[in-house]
Amino acid sequence: MGDLFLVRHGETEWSRSGRHTGLTDVPLTEHGRDQARSLVPLIRSHRIGAAFVSPFQRARETAELIGLQEEVRIDPDLHEWDYGGYEGVTTVEIHRSRPDWFLFTDGVEPGPPDRPGESPEQVGDRADRVLARVEAAFANTEGCVVLVAHGHFLRALTARYLGLPASHGALFQLGTGTLCRLGTEHARPVVAAWNVRPVS
Repeated sequence: MGDLFLVRHGETEWSRSGRHTGLTDVPLTEHGRDQARSLVPLIRSHRIGAAFVSPFQRARETAELIGLQEEVRIDPDLHEWDYGGYEGVTTVEIHRSRPDWFLFTDGVEPGPPDRPGESPEQVGDRADRVLARVEAAFANTEGCVVLVAHGHFLRALTARYLGLPASHGALFQLGTGTLCRLGTEHARPVVAAWNVRPVS
């Protein structure tokens, strides 16, 4: 299997302020667009065999700005964690009533019917479905595969790629507008590069 590249979308107003942005479809800021454009040389230095993107505009625009157009496929399973009742709320605000709360172990409070919330295990199940499609894509290409999606989901996906529970995604801090590379060493999954930004 080849290299799997993970791209977290560029900055949004909500990511800048620390608000949990799950199913709310917010756009990139201009700084977020600049972050995406800066990744072009890193992405285009590799042969891309397949690319998958979250359906939300912040991810789709990031994919376009890094030059993924013809080969990109929208994958509904790449959406961000459904934060349920914590959508749009910051961790600081949550800690006022739940001082020990931690997303990767505690999940979220239920929300309305259109965003009921997800447990870490449910996010892990989605990540497994994405990884199955990635594996199928590798079987049909000699290039790398690129995923353009969201911070918490990509962290959970990385944990699953490594054979860990989705909750272990807590170990992988991931900034906006960054590139990560997952690969193998001696046929075992590894993190080959993490949170990469171009040197300015």
